[in-house]
Amino acid sequence: MAERIEVLLSEEEVDRRIQEIGDQISRDYAGKQVHLVCVLKGGSFFMCELAKRITVPVSLDFMSVSSYGGDTKSSGVVKIVKDLDESLLDKHVLVVEDIVDSGRTLSYLLEMLKDRGPADVKLCTLLDKPDRRVVEVQVDYTGFEIPDEFVVGYGLDYDQKYRNLPYIGVVKFD
Repeated sequence: MAERIEVLLSEEEVDRRIQEIGDQISRDYAGKQVHLVCVLKGGSFFMCELAKRITVPVSLDFMSVSSYGGDTKSSGVVKIVKDLDESLLDKHVLVVEDIVDSGRTLSYLLEMLKDRGPADVKLCTLLDKPDRRVVEVQVDYTGFEIPDEFVVGYGLDYDQKYRNLPYIGVVKFD
């Protein structure tokens, strides 16, 4: 079965929205340093572009988590594959994610990070799929709310393909 990609959000739309989010974060964190925590792999494209648009001091760290169990569905059991390199103590932490769907993994991750003593923890996502939410998660900065479609591009993949697309596309199977 072959797949094709239909553009959902153009490169220009994504770029414009990331600038708006960067401007908002810069206002909200005025006079502070923000510590961006990227959830790998998908969040890396978004975080790099976002960080370039934030005008307050920024530090970066990365973590990789996986929820395993059922093949394509999150079990809610979270395994830390790569933990943070730095302490979060007294930092203004902004978790940067590519997409929020069920909320299971992020809910667990946010609670775990809050237990590490940061000044505060907020969540920024490029894409939000509220129709898929199983566990409520407070999203503080949202790029786009999207329908329940399988999307790729800007870090999101299908079978490790399409991460490098400069836009958000929907995978269609022929």
